Amino acid sequence: QVLLVESGGGLVQPGGSLRLSCEASGFTFSLFIMRWYRQAPGKERELVAGITSTGAGTDYADSVKARFTISRDNARNTMYLQMNSLKRDDTAVYYCNARLPGGVLEYWGQGTQVTVSS
Repeated sequence: QVLLVESGGGLVQPGGSLRLSCEASGFTFSLFIMRWYRQAPGKERELVAGITSTGAGTDYADSVKARFTISRDNARNTMYLQMNSLKRDDTAVYYCNARLPGGVLEYWGQGTQVTVSS
């Protein structure tokens, strides 16, 4: 059974930090490109950050560059998103995505809520 389980979300004040985790099981994690997406109320889901299967390459949405850091530990089948200097606009449900190069297989987590508010 394929599972992507996000954790680490919660309520944080503007300027604060959170670290999200995405634990994978049921597939060969090290072969998959991993991404974080988010969806705010009333908005479309958007790509936040991505990381290659080996972790050698990363990419970020302009809105989170220099504030968020994506990483992965293939030995632990886990991906992370370190979020610093959080803003109210970062409030959203954050989703973990796994995609095999070529797009043949793709998996989604159930999401974790991040709320930035004072």
